[in-house]
Amino acid sequence: MNLYAVRAIYHFEMSRTWRTLMQSIASPVISTSLYFVVFGAAIGSRMAEIDGVSYGAFIVPGLIMMTLMTQSISNASFGIFMPKYAGTIYEILSAPISHAEIVMGYVGAAATKSMILGLLILVTSEFFVTFEILHPLWMIFFLLLTSVTFSLFGFIIGIWATGFEKLQIIPLLVITPLAFLGGSFYSISMLPDIWQKIALINPVVYLISGFRWSFFGVADVSVGVSIGMTLFFLAVCLGVTALIFRTGYRLKH
Repeated sequence: MNLYAVRAIYHFEMSRTWRTLMQSIASPVISTSLYFVVFGAAIGSRMAEIDGVSYGAFIVPGLIMMTLMTQSISNASFGIFMPKYAGTIYEILSAPISHAEIVMGYVGAAATKSMILGLLILVTSEFFVTFEILHPLWMIFFLLLTSVTFSLFGFIIGIWATGFEKLQIIPLLVITPLAFLGGSFYSISMLPDIWQKIALINPVVYLISGFRWSFFGVADVSVGVSIGMTLFFLAVCLGVTALIFRTGYRLKH
């Protein structure tokens, strides 16, 4: 394995983050903090507990996961789209580096940014609400698994996109609505029976449920199912990525 090439791509992508610190890190943290102020402090103080957890604490995993998904997609899609846009993607494809190593460099950097962002939001949330993490190792595992999975999904979007506007279509019109409807601010057990069954079609429900379990030991679906669904989505993204490089879809033309 050409670790030097992987490290070069990784460091290049990470250096872009430090150059745009306000946009990459500060802006998402500040935006999420506003959610804590509005939903956690203002509204949460007037709401009853959910599954024995105060509402302000209950929404912490949902907000972290929502930010993690959108930022993972954004970081990875922009990272691979820019070489396509600038025409430097041909230099990468002709370099002595395998397709797997290219993916490792770009997806690894995007996942690292998302992990840092998720941990920063976790620390920031403690200024607004009080909570304890029952399963910290599982929490880190869900953070890592979600970051890698959605960074890989974002990598696919970056290759598929033919313009800057397309980079925002999936995150804005698909991921964000699914995150809001996936139990970020409520438990799906609060819904009528028919809507609970419909909610289970939403894959984001399983991500948020498993992540919330790592905090409070409560979940809408079993942890095993949450992990299985995430791994399934990861496997699909890996398969699509392999197909893209095999066919040269929007890479060679």
